[in-house]
Amino acid sequence: MIPYLLDLVGVAVFAISGALAAGRKSLDLLGVVVIAVVTAVGGGTLRDVLLDRSPIFWVADPVYVLVIAGAAMATVAWTRRFHPPEKTLLIADALGLALFSVAGAQIAQDAGVPPVIAVIMGTMTGTAGGMIRDVLTNEIPLILRSDTELYATAAIAGITLYLVLGWIGVPRAPSALSGMAAITGLRLAAILGNLKLPVFSLPPEKP
Repeated sequence: MIPYLLDLVGVAVFAISGALAAGRKSLDLLGVVVIAVVTAVGGGTLRDVLLDRSPIFWVADPVYVLVIAGAAMATVAWTRRFHPPEKTLLIADALGLALFSVAGAQIAQDAGVPPVIAVIMGTMTGTAGGMIRDVLTNEIPLILRSDTELYATAAIAGITLYLVLGWIGVPRAPSALSGMAAITGLRLAAILGNLKLPVFSLPPEKP
């Protein structure tokens, strides 16, 4: 029950980040819901397709869609009364990244894939929805921008911590919580401290 509730919290948090992104582009209410849905389920859908899991998680359980729509509409109502802080989107995205990345890695583990694939699937689960959101709102995806603080790197680090803790015998629940805390902490520290990976840039060609 607790993993399921955390999963619902994850889609709700990502739905909030999607609704805020839609609001910044002045989309109508349908557009808000669409962006919220693709943000919340995009990564998990891609993961399920690649792992050949059928039916897709939100198709099998429509509660996910109801939670996403409810979170999106609640965000609209809230922001009409209160102006969200500048960093709200990034904070909501960090929480969703943590919840979805570790949950995605757990699902990949249950499918019997090697640890490195579990890291990839977990990272994909946490980041792909945001990439789709950014493309649909005509933004360079957050994960690809050189001015973005640590993002996918935080997911990879947290998932790796979760897997290592499990490998040395730590129970799954504490391992997962530790991985989620690491992702959230690293991502928020990167936002506050402007931590970034080195940028690769080719020198201009000489005439």
